[in-house]
Amino acid sequence: MAEYTLAELAGRLDCSVVGEGTTRISGVCALSPGQPGHIGFLANPTYRRLLGHTEAAAVVLTEADAPSSPVPALVASNPHLVFARLAELFASPRCARPGIHATAVVDATARVHSGAEIGSHCVIEADAEIGDAVVLGPHCVVAASARIGAQSRLVARVFIGVGVTMGARCVIHPGAVIGADGFGFARDGVRWVKVPQLGTVRIGDDVEIGANTTVDRGALDDTVLDEGVKLDNQIQIGHNVRIGAHTAIAACTGISGSTVIGRRCMIAGGVGMSGHLQIADDVVITGMTMVTHSLHAAGVYSSGLPVDDNRRWQRNVARFRHLDTLAGRVRRLERGPTAGVVPAADEEGSDA
Repeated sequence: MAEYTLAELAGRLDCSVVGEGTTRISGVCALSPGQPGHIGFLANPTYRRLLGHTEAAAVVLTEADAPSSPVPALVASNPHLVFARLAELFASPRCARPGIHATAVVDATARVHSGAEIGSHCVIEADAEIGDAVVLGPHCVVAASARIGAQSRLVARVFIGVGVTMGARCVIHPGAVIGADGFGFARDGVRWVKVPQLGTVRIGDDVEIGANTTVDRGALDDTVLDEGVKLDNQIQIGHNVRIGAHTAIAACTGISGSTVIGRRCMIAGGVGMSGHLQIADDVVITGMTMVTHSLHAAGVYSSGLPVDDNRRWQRNVARFRHLDTLAGRVRRLERGPTAGVVPAADEEGSDA
């Protein structure tokens, strides 16, 4: 098992040390109760009360919290990020064990690198390509002409559709479906006619996709997840959606077709997005927000009302849109007739 002194860790992670730098660390732990020989972290002030009672050998924290630490510490501007890198340092990586399980079915035209691990009951179809050190867990399906980049891991029961391309070092969790048909239908009187989904899905390097998340193939152009995208569990990505690099999306979000999301966005759980929208870079959308129009500027966006009778909900929404103007009128009345002429800005309530 790897072991480092606190001073060695500080050098690796560009931190400073408070206390005894020779303290030896062999793993990571929670702040409470902590664990001897391990290092915890404090990033959220809510848990500051636990610091004085930790049994950890050391803690990662900010400079402001360092004087309160009863144990040696690594001081960092972003303790959560430093702790993530520590956890990665001490984690035992799941390396490929090269070989193809006897129960796997591999088409004769598929190209499987000698360094890949193909688990039990996997299916690899014609002209598919599996890169070096790829791990396919049990019951994975890689459809015809799909490409899986080096060191990627499909944990178990993952479906990769026809022609899907995936970069290096991706992680796809159980039950994910990448490249199923998009929801494309044309109305013919009282019937629906299926629109063939002729595109595929392109995934960049270092993408992670959570359990039971689905990414639909494009109708004509491809659905695209750029490098470093992180998707939580049970997310629906519609056909022709494009998600920019290093965007993270939490569970149960649904994104309708042809929406384009920028780089470095953060989208919380339960968000719903209409189709054909443009979302700028560096946008943050809070949980349960319904996005019905494009967001062209970076910033934090929110919406959402509790469930209600539909007619009353519609009336309340209509009134809500006039709330700022009404607030300005109320202030004008409270000031009385001696207040004089109210500036135009106040009419809109913008001087609150």
